[in-house]
Amino acid sequence: MTTDNSKTLPVGFVRLGGSQEEIAQKLGPLAGLTGTWDGDQGWNMIAVPSNNKGIKGFKLLVQNYSETITFTPISAPVPNRGGDNIQFITGLMYDLVVKDKATGGVLHLENGMWLYMKDVQVQPDKGQDPFKASIPQHFFTIARQASIPHGDVVVALGDAVESTGAPVIPPLEGQPIDFGEPPLRGYLDQYTFTGFPRTEFFARDVNMALRRAIEGQDIGNVTTIKLDTQVTGGAIINIPFVQKTVDPTRFQATYWIEDVTLADGVTKFKQLQYSQQADLNFMPKFPPMKEGEIMWPHINVNTLKKQ
Repeated sequence: MTTDNSKTLPVGFVRLGGSQEEIAQKLGPLAGLTGTWDGDQGWNMIAVPSNNKGIKGFKLLVQNYSETITFTPISAPVPNRGGDNIQFITGLMYDLVVKDKATGGVLHLENGMWLYMKDVQVQPDKGQDPFKASIPQHFFTIARQASIPHGDVVVALGDAVESTGAPVIPPLEGQPIDFGEPPLRGYLDQYTFTGFPRTEFFARDVNMALRRAIEGQDIGNVTTIKLDTQVTGGAIINIPFVQKTVDPTRFQATYWIEDVTLADGVTKFKQLQYSQQADLNFMPKFPPMKEGEIMWPHINVNTLKKQ
C-alpha cells in the first residue's frame, strides 16, 4: 500500500542527506556540538534512600568522573506533517559513557537525540518569560531526548543564545534546602565530609567546579543552551520502581559551547561545559514544614574538550 504525499510535501521534495556544510547550516546552534568530546573534570552527586536498622535516611554518593560524548548529525531534515503546515526537524544523535575516574568502572550510559525545531515557532507575548510553564504558546527551538538505563526517558525543551567572553555560571545549591527541622544534629554532615574539593564550600555551590575550569582562559564566542522538563511539552517518564522510590519530577540543564584561545594567541579549541540537575523526591519533610517529600538534587557537572 502506498501513501500519497502530494498534498503534504513540497513539489520535488526528496529526503536526501546533504554535505557536512549544508547539514551544519541547518543545525543552527547545535552545529557546535557535532563531533566527539572528552573530559575528566566531572562530578556526580546523588543522594539515595537508605535504611539503617529500620531508620529511614539517605546516603550521599560522590564521584569524580571522566566522560566521552559523541554527537552525530541526522543526515536529512525529518518532516512533521500537519495538514497545511510541515515542520522540518534537524538534529544530532548522541551517545555518552561516564566512568569513575579512580577505578575506571562505568558509572553511566546514555543515548538520545538533540533536535533543532526552529522551522516552526510561535513567539510568546511581549514581556513574558518563555521558561514559565504558564506560557503554552511559546514554541521552544531545541529539544533533548534522553534514554537513561535507570528506567527514565526525558524530553527537555529550551532555547539557545549567543554571547562573547567567559559565560556567567551561576551558583548551584547541592544539598536539600526545604526539609524542615531534622531530629538529629548534623543531619546533612555527609555533604560536608565527603570527597568534594574544598568540601566546606563545594556542596553549597557545585557549579564552582565549572568556574574553576575556565579561570584564566581567553574565551571568545559562547553558545548557551538552557533546557527544562518543567515547561509546556517537557516530560519525564519513569519505570514503576524508580517512580515509587525516588520520584524524579524535574530535569534541567545548561550547556555552554565555548571557543577558547590559549595564551600563545594561536592555539584554539572547542570546549563544552554543562551543569544539570534532576530533582529526586523521597522521605517526608520534617516538621514544621508543610506536607510533602524532601527534594534531593542529583547534580552532574563537567568540562570537556572537542577531539
